[in-house]
Amino acid sequence: MEFTPRRILDNALDAVGNTPLIRLDKIAADHGLKCNLLGKLEFVSAGGSVKDRIAKAMVLAAEKEGKLIPGKSVVIEPTSGNTGIGLAMACAIKGYSVVITMPKKMSLEKEALLRALGAQVIRTPDEEPWNSPRSHIGVACRLQREIEYGVILDQYRNVNNPLAHEYTTGPEIIASVISTPSTHTRPSSMKVDAFVAGAGTGGTITGVSRALKKTHNADCIVVGIDPIGSILAVPNNLNTSGEGNPYVVEGIGYDFIPDVLSRDEADVNHWVKTSDDEAFKAVQALMRKEGLLVGGSSGSALSGALAWFKTEQGRRVAGTEGLNVVVLLPDGIRNYMSKEWFLKNAFQTEHSDLATRISGILAQEEIMPVQQANL
Repeated sequence: MEFTPRRILDNALDAVGNTPLIRLDKIAADHGLKCNLLGKLEFVSAGGSVKDRIAKAMVLAAEKEGKLIPGKSVVIEPTSGNTGIGLAMACAIKGYSVVITMPKKMSLEKEALLRALGAQVIRTPDEEPWNSPRSHIGVACRLQREIEYGVILDQYRNVNNPLAHEYTTGPEIIASVISTPSTHTRPSSMKVDAFVAGAGTGGTITGVSRALKKTHNADCIVVGIDPIGSILAVPNNLNTSGEGNPYVVEGIGYDFIPDVLSRDEADVNHWVKTSDDEAFKAVQALMRKEGLLVGGSSGSALSGALAWFKTEQGRRVAGTEGLNVVVLLPDGIRNYMSKEWFLKNAFQTEHSDLATRISGILAQEEIMPVQQANL
């Protein structure tokens, strides 16, 4: 069996990133796509999500700039959870105390993981707007003012957020595509022709877009995915239907525009709005068709990509053999296993010939003794 030997790593931060790009051939076939549909699988990063990258980058930069003082600094961060987990992991390694503020809608699993990594966790009301003193951002700012040596690294404004993706996520995607040869059975343009990702802080899609367009393919089409109820999409009239409505998907969408998100059409060429139902159906497809245990925002990204394929621009890409479309899958199902939407998907009964056969077998009285040779 062939394998690529890997050196011993100094700590878990060295295991952040370097995630695989995987073909989503069964989903592509189900939707009649001729292009190559590829998933960037971020849940295999050390902390379990794409946010590990920015947490590592922000902590290392703050240390270099002297903003974090060993033995004294307390890292405080408002987050949907994944950035907090990445920061808690990094700070556990580095020896900093961590305080995470997080809306109540975020999963219990995220809070449990944060506490397991040693973080203090404060929950805030979901209904509070971002600029309320009772929101997760408002509470973090208050704690930073009142806790000595408190530091907010601020993923919403920190330039190291998009830079982490411009310097790591984007180049990894490029390297995977150009190092995979084009063959008769698997043709490839040898370029990233389109990139699809959800937007939360916007650092991922902004940074990856810049890496792709600056150094690799200026014509790469970048598609941003925004949940219905959020206001990040462009033009603004996309956001009017359902604006302010609550949505279940975690980690993407906001009621304000983060500074690190570029809404410039040069960076993000097209936007698609997605619903919770579409996202969770796509999660189920990724699990049952491709064997990928992804979270809800991965479903948003895939369902948004499939919606974009139905546009005039998307149809041209979908119908062209060899074009490479990369969908970023931000995290895994680990964080959502107690959520109603996941349990409904997991235990949903689907009719099948095998299920009928099993029911028929078990409905009959067993009279044959168990034979050891049959075990």
